[in-house]
Amino acid sequence: MRRLAAILVLVAMCALGVHAQSKYSNEFLSLGVGARGLGMSNTMCAITDDITSAYWNPAGLTRMDKRYQLALMHAEYFAGIAKYDYGGIGFKIDSNQAVAFSYIRFGVDNIMNTTQLIDDQGNVDYDRITYFSAADNAFLLSYAYAFPQVQGLSVGANAKVVYRKIGKFANSWGFGLDFGLQYHRKGWQAGLMLRDGTSTFNAWRYSLTDDVIAVFEETGNEIPENELEMTMPALLLGGGKTVHFGKGFHGTFAIGLDCTFDGKRNSLIKSNFMSVDPHLGMEFDYKKIVALRFGLGNFQREPDFDGKMKTTLQINFGIGLNIKNIVAIDYAFTDLGNLSIAQYSHIISLKVGLDKFKK
Repeated sequence: MRRLAAILVLVAMCALGVHAQSKYSNEFLSLGVGARGLGMSNTMCAITDDITSAYWNPAGLTRMDKRYQLALMHAEYFAGIAKYDYGGIGFKIDSNQAVAFSYIRFGVDNIMNTTQLIDDQGNVDYDRITYFSAADNAFLLSYAYAFPQVQGLSVGANAKVVYRKIGKFANSWGFGLDFGLQYHRKGWQAGLMLRDGTSTFNAWRYSLTDDVIAVFEETGNEIPENELEMTMPALLLGGGKTVHFGKGFHGTFAIGLDCTFDGKRNSLIKSNFMSVDPHLGMEFDYKKIVALRFGLGNFQREPDFDGKMKTTLQINFGIGLNIKNIVAIDYAFTDLGNLSIAQYSHIISLKVGLDKFKK
């Protein structure tokens, strides 16, 4: 039983990327936030214009139409075993400046710790079972500035703190910076974001008891040591166009390119130097009251039953409702992060804006 408990602890550590490596480190920060962006397959780098810009591209915070904005989102993986939560609050200082604070958590709670299930006399005592959580947390402090000399041009940055914890067994602190730029003019929009521009470093510290170490050694598992994990920079590019159809109808079409430099990934465009993951999204709305959204993303090359390689993709769908330009409720039907056992997930997010900002 103790062997099984030690193996479960080791698997939890591996699943959260404990081993020092750069590829897929802090990958929970690549999932996306807000049902609008998820419904459009993460094509938000250029078109984001609300509090969620702190995540997608902090430069977009200057385009908030409210002085104060609050956003919340909750999603679940694996039939509710893993939970993904986001909350953000933003404040527009003046017509050229905005700040925001965001919190993101991805975690598995109530994991049974059975390492002490058997007492020193060899008796099984279920009262000795305890519970722990394995969670990744990120705190983002954002600032954005719009250049008054160049209409439509804005820049932004995130100071990011990452705290990851696996019960009492291990934890880490990390820090990094993101940088963003947006330009919009006459319905055309362009965006650029350098995520983890300084690289994000996570310093891991382990606190394994002698009992757990003994079981690890007995089962031939490696004993983890304190180490440094690094997240390499990623370049996110985006473009978009908003079209007015008349009588209150609008359409927004967007494209996003996620460029990573941590080795070859299973993306549509890949090489040993860089991998590029494209996304396509569109949104149709009526007077900004109701919206219908679609997205294409997660293009991959996968083998079929005959062993032949084929290109697969993920189709996303979403709707939005804006109530009196104060409360926005968004829904997305999407496979969040393409990690869940079920093919698609239901995502709901809420956004509240107060005190319309006037230039």
